Parts: sequence; structure tokens; C-alpha cells
Amino acid sequence: MTTAGTHLPTTEDLCRSVLENNRDSISIQKPEFAVRKLALILNAALDLSNKKGFQAMSLRDLSRASGVSMGGLYSYFDSKDTLLKMILSEVTGAVEAALGEAPAEVRQSPRDHLLWLIDTHIRLTEAMLPWFTFSFMEAKNFPAAERKLAIDSEELTESYFAEVLTRGQQDGSFSADMPPLMAALTKPLLQDWYVKRAKYRRRKVDIDSYIAMVQGIVLAACGAAAQTTADKAESGAA
Repeated sequence: MTTAGTHLPTTEDLCRSVLENNRDSISIQKPEFAVRKLALILNAALDLSNKKGFQAMSLRDLSRASGVSMGGLYSYFDSKDTLLKMILSEVTGAVEAALGEAPAEVRQSPRDHLLWLIDTHIRLTEAMLPWFTFSFMEAKNFPAAERKLAIDSEELTESYFAEVLTRGQQDGSFSADMPPLMAALTKPLLQDWYVKRAKYRRRKVDIDSYIAMVQGIVLAACGAAAQTTADKAESGAA
């Protein structure tokens, strides 16, 4: 199953969400102006952080890179910790929005639901590549409260997979001998796409091929017939 019908957020969507969720700390009253400036600020913050590290990035660095004055930055957040919470909260919110409500026809089959989760998660990380890379690479340096936000986001993703895998075992879609930590073991396969993009680019692995490989690996480990999303599309077209 693919993400057809599932909306994947754009930068504008994410900035609008940041604005709505942080009205108490953002003093700008004009939404369209605020969204444009947030796009400049967040894109620059993610780019700088993914190059030199969030802790090493100063607000003066961010001001230069974004083209927003120091005073302008303080119209959106009062500290780097607040900026960090904004970014991490959007990652968690995007995961919940994308994975939390599978289409009804997908939920009917644990196997289809599992394929859909893999497909949707990888495409979501593609759409939000700098955001997910930041959350993964910087997590070890986060303050305790923000590190907990990052861990909670990972556990949320894992919980969606765990629920589907449990249903699949119960109805016989998946083997009773499936590894008990299968949901946790699936997570590194999902992360590898955005953490090691350069490797897959060098090997000319596109996103559809990667999704099919992950689906095949996970289905095999679950003891299910290895028909991936790509296989289903081909058989449907035949």
C-alpha cells in the first residue's frame, strides 16, 4: 500500500503549524508575513545545525544565514531552547498526522497496514529530510527535556508498528515466532534512508526501490509472503 491520499507536509505547512502552535511566543500578527519569515529562519537553522551542530550555532549565525535581524528573531522565539522545541514538536506532530490515521481499507489488513506504514514513514522523512536528520543527529546533544521529546517521537513511531504487528500475529497474518522486538528492529531500516542518503545516492537507489527493499525485509522477518507495494502495483496493472 502507498501513501495515496495521505498529505505529506510542505515547508509552508510546517511553518503554519509552528505559528499556530506557538502563538504565545510569536509576536508577529500578520500570518502570511510570519510564515514567510519562519521559513527563512527554520530552513537556515536546520541547514546550519546539520552542517556545524545546533549547539555550535549562535543566534548571530542564524541571523546572518536567514537574513532576519537579531531583533526579528526574538519576535519568533526567546531562546535557542524554544527554537529547538518548535522543531522537535513539528517532527512529532507530522509523524502523528501522517501515521496515526491509516485509510480504512488499509486498516482492514495488518499486512497492508504494515506496508503502508513503511511507505508513508519513508516518504514523510523524504518530505521533511532536514527536520528528521536534525532530530536524529543532534539528539545526543539536546538538553534533558528536549531529548525526551525526541525519544517520545521515536517511541510514537514504534508504537504504530507494534500495534499492527500484534494484530497481524493475532489474526495469523504474521508468524507467531516473529521476533518480539520487531517494531524496534524496523526503526533503523526506516532511519537509514535519511541518515545515510549519500550512500544510497552513490549506489543510485531511489526511494521506491528502498521502500520495496525495506518492505521485503520486514515481511520476511514477520513470516509473511513477500509481496511489496511495488509487486502489488505490478500485479494490479497486469
